[in-house]
Amino acid sequence: MHGMECAAYSRGGTILWLRRDLRLRDQPAWAAALEEGGPVWPIFILDSLIEETYGAAPKWRLGESLRSLATSLKRRKSRLLFRRGDPLKVLQSLTTETGARRVVWSRLYDSVSVDRDEKVRAGLNAQGVTVLEVNSSLLFEPWTVETQQGQFYRVYTPFWKAVQHRDVGQPLGAPGDLSPPENWPASDKLSDWHLDAEMDRGAAIVSRYAKVGEDAACERLDRFIAHSIGRYKSERDYLCLDSTSKLSENLTYGEISPRRLWYAATNAVEGKRNTVEVEHFLREIAWREFAYHLLYHTPHIIKENWRSEWDNFPWRNDNKDAEAWRRGMTGIEVVDAAMREMYTTGTMHNRARMLVASFLTKHLMTGWWVGEAWFRECLIDWDIASNAMGWQWVAGSGPDAAPYFRIFNPELQAKKFDPDGRYRDSFLAEGRRPPHPNALNYFEAVPKSWVLTPDQEYPHPIIDLSTGRQRAQEAYREYRNR
Repeated sequence: MHGMECAAYSRGGTILWLRRDLRLRDQPAWAAALEEGGPVWPIFILDSLIEETYGAAPKWRLGESLRSLATSLKRRKSRLLFRRGDPLKVLQSLTTETGARRVVWSRLYDSVSVDRDEKVRAGLNAQGVTVLEVNSSLLFEPWTVETQQGQFYRVYTPFWKAVQHRDVGQPLGAPGDLSPPENWPASDKLSDWHLDAEMDRGAAIVSRYAKVGEDAACERLDRFIAHSIGRYKSERDYLCLDSTSKLSENLTYGEISPRRLWYAATNAVEGKRNTVEVEHFLREIAWREFAYHLLYHTPHIIKENWRSEWDNFPWRNDNKDAEAWRRGMTGIEVVDAAMREMYTTGTMHNRARMLVASFLTKHLMTGWWVGEAWFRECLIDWDIASNAMGWQWVAGSGPDAAPYFRIFNPELQAKKFDPDGRYRDSFLAEGRRPPHPNALNYFEAVPKSWVLTPDQEYPHPIIDLSTGRQRAQEAYREYRNR
């Protein structure tokens, strides 16, 4: 058991178990923790679920977010406690140490987290501790959006129509007083968790691009609303333009709330911005909600084909072509540029995500789960619901899926959405004189075992695009006609 700085604790108060809600503004869990008065002990618990689920980049980025929040709390005379282990045991110990009789946390929606949280609730209740779950990460709880038949939505457009005019309420401000206790139990050191260990030398590179913490998220939102939202629909697909919000990174760790985004965008509409452009951004916020709607109602989406009729489709498991794809060495420039963007910056343009996913699952006939796993390893905006639904959407096995026979042509997509080659030039070094700094950063970030250098010859395409397209279409026709 952890020691205590002082054993003199008053009975009562609340433990706030923070998860993917690492902010103070519009944070319902903080508001709930403060409702009953008494001291509040904020804690983050590193448990096996996080350690086994998060890839290298998400773990590193989580650590950066925790560090940022801890600094913010310190400025407000509070602290963020860190403990590693089984959440029930940690919280039982902490209630004993502090005398707290109440635990508050923000709800999660994947089945493994739901099951874990129910066990924690039962164990704490048995100890006489009250538990309160609140929603801090979604606009709409998944079970509150239903068809007229009382079923959940399986198609996005009807889902959007059902939620687009709902009142989500105004965002909450930051608490005025965080009610810090007089005495604090012992805490792990965040640095001792070594959340950056799996990133190796890549952490130093990705850190140049990440925008960490609540303040950075709010600045990002303000800049997007002021400069880009009015042309969002028109320009969002262009790889070389800075026309997207890039807030997925911050939403992932709860450094900003979706309600705050929704409210800001709605105000932009009322401010007589181009309604069609702004509505498209609102639809993207709702697309994230739809992903969680499906995650809750059909939890198999993260590991299995959402549509079971795809279970015997002849996708390949991992293979040498997939390894070339992972390394950005397929010989297809826009695909390689996108894969290197992800490895270098920790994120990838959304249009590029669709391109590389289509190329892997269709041209290379490789299962979506291979790509999903690599994104989970490399993305600092990795989101359990959006990542799974996005991959299955492109592959054809998911909800609202693009038909399997709809196959992106990377070269035509590059001509349309990167017409002057600026995006490709930003992330490909070979043959460029001089190479862009982003392109050089890739070679600094990758493992030395890959033996890649910026002055090497660019690879020949690993597959002819027309041949790959034809192979995928034939496989689909054969499978459909069985």
